Amino acid sequence: MEGRTYEAAGVSLAAAESVVERLRAAAESTGALGFGAFAGLYPLDERRLLTASTDGVGTKLILARQRGRLRDCGADLAAHCINDVLTTGAEPLFFLDYVAANRIDLDQVAELVEGAAEVCRAAGVALVGGETAELPGIYRADELDFAGTCVGIVERERLVDGSRIRDGDAVVGFPAAGVHANGFTLVRRVLEEEDYDGADLLAPTRLYLDEVRRLREVHGLAHVTGGGILGNLERILPHGLSVEVDWDAWERPRVFDWLARHVSEEELRRVFNLGIGYCAVVADPGDAPVIGRIFGA
Repeated sequence: MEGRTYEAAGVSLAAAESVVERLRAAAESTGALGFGAFAGLYPLDERRLLTASTDGVGTKLILARQRGRLRDCGADLAAHCINDVLTTGAEPLFFLDYVAANRIDLDQVAELVEGAAEVCRAAGVALVGGETAELPGIYRADELDFAGTCVGIVERERLVDGSRIRDGDAVVGFPAAGVHANGFTLVRRVLEEEDYDGADLLAPTRLYLDEVRRLREVHGLAHVTGGGILGNLERILPHGLSVEVDWDAWERPRVFDWLARHVSEEELRRVFNLGIGYCAVVADPGDAPVIGRIFGA
């Protein structure tokens, strides 16, 4: 089965990967740490580091606006950025947002910001401000964009960066609420062929703060966003190690059964979270759900 692909829908993951080294050189020339990780690092002093992540909701906004679900996209953005900061072992501190549109609709902006604020309250994160921009020469009529930044802090001795991952470690997977906020350019193409209105299509990204805080002796943390489970786990693996995922270790949300009728299994694994929104690499998983193992290449 060939099916629909992300690239044919208009998004090239390969093109994004090809520019990484050029961006890395620019970023590292400023003294930045952690380029390519889920969150960047800045040494605050000898004992602590600030950690920060910026992201957007993407084209999920188009579908959410059409279906009256913009508040959920606000929750998506805050949870996404906070989850990224959590991958360093940091405590999230504050959040800022950016809304841009062809023409600002105050009700839509309020829905987005209120959705983000709900997640920030749950995480104990302050929403300290942001920016609203009206850009008729850039955005199409009725469309809008929503992005944000989360900043956290972590003690150097508690930093999680994947360097302690070892052969034999277990990969623990935490369930996703659905598609979350990646792959919607492809989702919208599939909707042209077959409609789907299940709650797991537009369910907002889960906040994994409680799950991460309950973990002990974590060797690595990965937020499953664009690039799927394997792609995001590989971002935190030390050289010489690989990961094997047991794709039958969990039950996928129904939305992925729908997508599977139009998209190949290989493409599904490359683009979507397939029901696992966050992964932890640990030596002893205890009772946590194991979905894979680390092994020497």
